[in-house]
Amino acid sequence: MTIFLNGCPLRCLYCHNPDTFLMRDGEPVEVDEILRRIRRYRNVFKATGGGITLSGGEVLMQPAFAGRILAGAKAMGIHTCIDTSGYLGQHASDEMLGNIDLVLLDVKSGDEKTYKQVTGRELAPTIAFGDRLAAKGIETWVRFVLVPGLTDDPQNVENVARIVERWRPVVSRVEVLPFHQMGTDKWDALKLEYKLRDTRPPEPELVESTRDIFRAHGFTVH
Repeated sequence: MTIFLNGCPLRCLYCHNPDTFLMRDGEPVEVDEILRRIRRYRNVFKATGGGITLSGGEVLMQPAFAGRILAGAKAMGIHTCIDTSGYLGQHASDEMLGNIDLVLLDVKSGDEKTYKQVTGRELAPTIAFGDRLAAKGIETWVRFVLVPGLTDDPQNVENVARIVERWRPVVSRVEVLPFHQMGTDKWDALKLEYKLRDTRPPEPELVESTRDIFRAHGFTVH
């Protein structure tokens, strides 16, 4: 079960959920209601090996709310995961991290200038959060979005791989995600300027050569 939270401090050029940028655009819901919904699926999770993922937006924009959901799910014996950029990693308390089984960590660039261009923010907080996850031994899947003409420079990819090497003991996989245009309609509906309208998805050869860079660093790559 994936639960999408509204609110995000980043403005990624390729975001496919721009409708989650602003917290006020979300649907108000109580923690107890979310936990009731989760409880109904306990047997499904047990049978399938599934669990819950908190995504967004940015889950760490609402740390108290997210923390209560994670604690409640763990108390039911359900696997927990968060999908985050790590930019607000300082909002995650040690108690919250103790209730997280898996983190999907988006490393959007290995180069400071490119990271700023992609997100409007700085890279350092993501690295600091990854360092915390590694120190606490929390399993991490690193995600990198491959955008032709934006994040695909081999040196940028190499820089991402070197950052991820810091967390090697906890990184069980690296996912190279090819850029797509599936969020375009949302940008248009929200009357937001979409700067990647003319960018095409990467060719299979580029995707594979990018994955090869991470493989060369010894990572399991998808």
